[in-house]
Amino acid sequence: MRYISTRGRAPAQSFCDILLGGLAPDGGLYLPESYPHVGAAELDAWRSLPYHELAYQILSRFIDDIPSDDLREICRRTYTAEVYCHARAGDDPREITPVHWLDDGSLGLLALSNGPTLAFKDMAMQLLGNLFEYVLERRHDSINILGATSGDTGSAAEYAMRGKHNVRVFMLSPHGRMSAFQRAQMYSLQDPNIFNIAVRGMFDDAQDIVKAVSNDHAFKARHKIGAVNSINWGRVAAQIVYYFKGYFAATRSNDQRVAFAVPSGNFGNICAGHIARMMGLPIERLVLATNENDVLDEFFRTGTYRPRTTAETHATSSPSMDISKASNFERFIFDLVGRDGQVVSELWSGVESGASFDLVGSPYWACIDEYGFASGASSHADRLATIRHCFDTWGVVIDTHTADGLKVALEHRQTGIPMLVLETALPAKFEDTICEALGRVPDRPADLADIESLPQRVEVMDADVGAVRAFIERHCA
Repeated sequence: MRYISTRGRAPAQSFCDILLGGLAPDGGLYLPESYPHVGAAELDAWRSLPYHELAYQILSRFIDDIPSDDLREICRRTYTAEVYCHARAGDDPREITPVHWLDDGSLGLLALSNGPTLAFKDMAMQLLGNLFEYVLERRHDSINILGATSGDTGSAAEYAMRGKHNVRVFMLSPHGRMSAFQRAQMYSLQDPNIFNIAVRGMFDDAQDIVKAVSNDHAFKARHKIGAVNSINWGRVAAQIVYYFKGYFAATRSNDQRVAFAVPSGNFGNICAGHIARMMGLPIERLVLATNENDVLDEFFRTGTYRPRTTAETHATSSPSMDISKASNFERFIFDLVGRDGQVVSELWSGVESGASFDLVGSPYWACIDEYGFASGASSHADRLATIRHCFDTWGVVIDTHTADGLKVALEHRQTGIPMLVLETALPAKFEDTICEALGRVPDRPADLADIESLPQRVEVMDADVGAVRAFIERHCA
């Protein structure tokens, strides 16, 4: 399996090479040359597999430069009840991603937040940490990971990479924009290979810095800069697995179809669903849910992709989705335009200069319905109402991002098609809004009870590429 850039001007590479590299040299994102097809026989064979073995079966379709026995062992070591240790009472912890049914058999929550940081990002990041360590040890190499987070990616990456051999992590976050719990999860880590940088600005400012550093090819090569944001293909590949697992939980046979509702900011989570559908998983509809930062909803409604400036980006009560430049969206557009790297390059040349693009009237937009997307947006008032409705109706407390997903899911339910809402995080990460909605503090795992009281270690600086670059040079290996 070889990987190509969405912008068509970079040589094809192996999985292990792109795992460590992040962005392609031409500024694009990597995707496999073609998606492996999964037929009915494989779906039948995979239906009853434990999560770690299902992960191996799917990932082995994308990874052929790690020996099979080693890849299987990495998956087995990653997806354990000991790692995904925050299962709810009554769940079998070996399930890893159980479905919590609200309306039995027709509407459920796909539980993705049982990992160490209580967010779905752990599902891919724990695997990525083990893959990084394996590849670096095999190559006798080291890496300096540079990433940006709007809330959950940072802590998931840091918990996955803390203490790993030959790895340092430099994680940028928007200063004062995350919840107190999210900040504490990241900034309280004292591991010497973890560095937190709080940028005065929004997530998009931090993400722009990461892209600028990654596009400085000399600096990137000299300091061995890698990525764990969802621009890293390894993360997207790992997320494909739980779409299959959710499908099997919601169906009894392969002639049934399922819909997934996905809270989305950077398009990485739902991009994995798109790829699962392209592989042949019987997905009827992928329902994309945004918050007030509705760039992606606007595209699927109107055909116009119009990224916002920092000043136009809202700070909301679902802060991990406060994103107005969706990096992974480029991967979907690559498929939509027939995998023509020249077209993508031209479109993103405008985007990176602050322009928008409109596909209505193009042959590409005529094909949009073939990809099964629907979309909607949610507001703070919607969020509160949905959290209350979920608790009053089903006795279940959900976090703010999952509430965005559930609100839009309820607008797009279809008779006879099970709808699974992808849980984004546990409600303990967003106590203030849960208290506003329900008048009560959500339950918190005992091992994280007093995390805000721990000493925190973070460097605050302006959104300046030069300053970040200098910080990396002072602290990298």
